[in-house]
Amino acid sequence: MRVWKASPSWLAPGLAVAVALIPATAHAGGGDTVGGGDIGHQQQSQGTRQGKNLGIQTKIQTTVEGSPQSAKTGTLTPANSNWDPPACWYEPAYTPKQIEATVKAIRHVKVFGIGDLVGGIFDSYFKEGHPYKGYNLDKQGDGQFWAAAVDDKRKDEPGAKACDRLPFWVADGETPKEPLAVTPKILAEYAYGQLPVPDTEIKMAPEGETKVNLPTWVWLDKARFKKVAVTASLPGTDLSATTTAEPVSLKIEPGTGDAETYPASGECPIENGRIGSPRAKGTPADTDPPCGVRYLRSSGDGPYELQATLTWKVSWTSTTGEGGDLPAGEFGAAQDVLVREVQSVNR
Repeated sequence: MRVWKASPSWLAPGLAVAVALIPATAHAGGGDTVGGGDIGHQQQSQGTRQGKNLGIQTKIQTTVEGSPQSAKTGTLTPANSNWDPPACWYEPAYTPKQIEATVKAIRHVKVFGIGDLVGGIFDSYFKEGHPYKGYNLDKQGDGQFWAAAVDDKRKDEPGAKACDRLPFWVADGETPKEPLAVTPKILAEYAYGQLPVPDTEIKMAPEGETKVNLPTWVWLDKARFKKVAVTASLPGTDLSATTTAEPVSLKIEPGTGDAETYPASGECPIENGRIGSPRAKGTPADTDPPCGVRYLRSSGDGPYELQATLTWKVSWTSTTGEGGDLPAGEFGAAQDVLVREVQSVNR
């Protein structure tokens, strides 16, 4: 399919201004109407400006399962820094009537005649056969124009500008050849960024202040590291994907080189459904913990900043049967630890 673009550089500023001047709350409606509501029981598309293009605010909906019982949550940082899922994609956006109404709304922008100028550009593309005729009104109900959508959390990333095609027609039941057309995997990757994982607030014994050369036990409350899943689906399609995160280990970084960790790797695995273990009453102070740290030098006037990072295994499934693993994710928090010298009394 030939994709038309406004190549003369002088068209770009006018196009951007005209699209920007469309009311932000306007939705592409049917006929001469621009406003809220449904057309043929279809969810309407809220138009956006993607540079000099017509875009769409994504209609992807998400639901959370196993939401953590924590007031503080965050999102995962991929452990693989080279992983770069799409920050934008194309999804079903406009019916023929909605495209027609959108172009008419642009023509109503009378500032410096920009509306007529840009409306003429879009009419050439959607109405006059370059490549579409009559806004495809004769195909109403048989497909939609797909348009660019951006992950709002990543809108400032360079990758958010990768979707620069004008809206293109996709007939019902047809699979777009466009590489960035929304797929179950793109939905799964979008859901990855929506996973609400609990704050990694560890427990320690002794708490807050410890002594040089005495082990500090570290563990994580079992209620804070349960599985969590997000399902991302696109209304009006059969596309849906569920991304699930499951904690697998806790990494301890003491905040100083003058320390030893338990185990020596600093990675505390899940064992018997828990990470680490509370120190039982009566346990000798010099007993090595299954998960913890031993500081070899006092922290002086200020505390060390101990970093506790939980690693989550991430996988996905979909309504199409596709699925697999996604890069492991990490989420952590820092806690202050005062380390004092053991005081001795000479008699």
